[in-house]
Amino acid sequence: MKFNRRSVLALTAASAATTLFAPAGRSRAAAPFKQPELPYSEGALAPAISARTVGLHYGKHHAGYFKKLNTLVEKTPYADLSLEEVVVRSKKQGDTDIFNNAAQAWNHNLYWQQFKGGSAAPKGALLDAVKTSFGGLDDMQKKMVAEGDKVFGTGWVWLVKDGDKLTIVGLQDAGTPLADGKKALVGIDVWEHAYYLDYENRRPEHVAAVLSKLVNWDYVSEQFAG
Repeated sequence: MKFNRRSVLALTAASAATTLFAPAGRSRAAAPFKQPELPYSEGALAPAISARTVGLHYGKHHAGYFKKLNTLVEKTPYADLSLEEVVVRSKKQGDTDIFNNAAQAWNHNLYWQQFKGGSAAPKGALLDAVKTSFGGLDDMQKKMVAEGDKVFGTGWVWLVKDGDKLTIVGLQDAGTPLADGKKALVGIDVWEHAYYLDYENRRPEHVAAVLSKLVNWDYVSEQFAG
């Protein structure tokens, strides 16, 4: 096959586009995006979160975000990106429908994973950061409960790594620290589908129960150190 100047330029442009869309240091995950399996039984989080809530939350809402996302990105450049890249790029491009579904898919991946292995206390560098940033675990959890209660309507409350310290942010709807280039360590869903069957309108009670009874802080410690 002969290459003239025009073909070389075309190949160079294609290569640049691939580099732009490809994640650094890892293989590219192409659509259709697949919802990860729930890492425990639907009843494993009870009584803090009931099996019925988990079944609806994971099986209907979370699954629905993946289904809608795959429909939206079909035959678009987004189909060649990892889920994380879709979240970041769609936010920058203002592709709201794609962002909402990609972010919710990613948010829930983290949400379910943070409970795997059961509750455990923070330790090591994470514990030091908790003490430096908030004074202690109880104070941090109280701040997260309060921030979660401030989120108007639907959204999330996040524990975010900020250098060697931690911050807490409440974001509406599908808001995620990932879209702003920050590392989310813990995400508590404060959409009503996450808690209403179990807590009705008592959102702070739900957030407090999840933080104190379900979050595996050993897992969070690993994420903080990584």
